[in-house]
Amino acid sequence: MSTTSPALVASVALLSLVLAGGARAQQSEMTFFVTSVGSGKGADLGGLEGADKHCQALAAAAGAGGRTWRAYLSASAADGKPAVNARDRIGKGPWQNAKGVAIAKSVEELHGANNLNKETGLTEKGAKVNGRGDTPNMHDILTGSQPDGTASPGDPDRTCGNWTKGGSEGAAMVGHHDRIGLRDDEPSRS
Repeated sequence: MSTTSPALVASVALLSLVLAGGARAQQSEMTFFVTSVGSGKGADLGGLEGADKHCQALAAAAGAGGRTWRAYLSASAADGKPAVNARDRIGKGPWQNAKGVAIAKSVEELHGANNLNKETGLTEKGAKVNGRGDTPNMHDILTGSQPDGTASPGDPDRTCGNWTKGGSEGAAMVGHHDRIGLRDDEPSRS
């Protein structure tokens, strides 16, 4: 994972995972997707609630709106409220993409030896997301999370003001859907 300014991730994909079961998607039993489009305001997603609404709307447009969708985002402790961990927002699994391919069976597998890569990190429409080596590279995924899915502790802020700042106002922790970073170490592949 790395830190980047929201200006660099203005049109970046936002990883979304399902929280609760419900009706089936038209093309599969999709419980996981990388968003096909961002909010248009960089990392200003309207907080966790706005990010969840964005994911819900994209899922609904793809025929999977009968589930409750949650963005895979952590939030920092602020205003007397505790931090929120992405891993605690997404349910227990399993997760599969729009084509029915398994990503992970459990929270532990999702944050360990999962099947998330350039071929499986599909959008809600079942399309591939450009990764490293593609133009443009869209592999950065806003998370605000450490590799284990927990919120990044303390300063500096790694959630763009808990997903309310866009432009050059903050910085966000990101992951890479294609698992290729600038270095060949585990955090860069998360």
